[in-house]
Amino acid sequence: MAAYFAKQSPLHVAIVPDGNGRWATARGLARTAGHRAGAEAVRRTVEAAPGLGIRTLTIHALSCDNWQRPAAEVQAILACVGEFLAAESAAAAREGVRVSVLGRRDRLPAEVLRAVERAEATTAGGRRLHLRLALDYSARDALVAALTRVVADLPRGLLPTRLGVARAVGEDVDLLVRTGGEQRLGDFLLWECAYAELCFLPTPWPEFGPEHLAAAVVEFHRRERRFGGLPGTPPSEARA
Repeated sequence: MAAYFAKQSPLHVAIVPDGNGRWATARGLARTAGHRAGAEAVRRTVEAAPGLGIRTLTIHALSCDNWQRPAAEVQAILACVGEFLAAESAAAAREGVRVSVLGRRDRLPAEVLRAVERAEATTAGGRRLHLRLALDYSARDALVAALTRVVADLPRGLLPTRLGVARAVGEDVDLLVRTGGEQRLGDFLLWECAYAELCFLPTPWPEFGPEHLAAAVVEFHRRERRFGGLPGTPPSEARA
């Protein structure tokens, strides 16, 4: 199976790890226990990703809209992220995993921000896998910021192009996986997922493992990707 994945083109996989709170509630646990179990699922997923041909892995950790949840739950999520980064950065660096964080930083608690900055600095040389955590993230806000940068750099009178905005936003997603039974993108990588293959799983995130990720990647490779054209036609650069 490893040889099969090695023959495929490197992938950018994005994950919406949904179902932590519901998983905990169904077991009579506090929702915060679900988020801690979810952190273990992130570890399993990161470990499995390179062997499945995944070069970039983007995981949605906290959206801007999640601030509407009870403060204790939001703080628990942020604490899980900070603890994960603090605990895993050294191992990530050894394994060639580069960590970066997307989203706002001005609302992060100081200890979480320090963990983010240390993880990014410690793992900056990683080339085997790029792990991106979307934290206090909104795709709509990211698009506005990207467009603002593009317009600021353009000579007067010129309008932004789709390719220019794409370069400012970042790498296209090949496969998006959402766990927990919901079937929507949310405010997550909206531009980058324009041509992504979508995989929605009933499995709650704390139960997600390498076998689920492998099955999603195999399903991705089974699908015929046409990018609006005919079968066998490569996507044009203008698609970006």
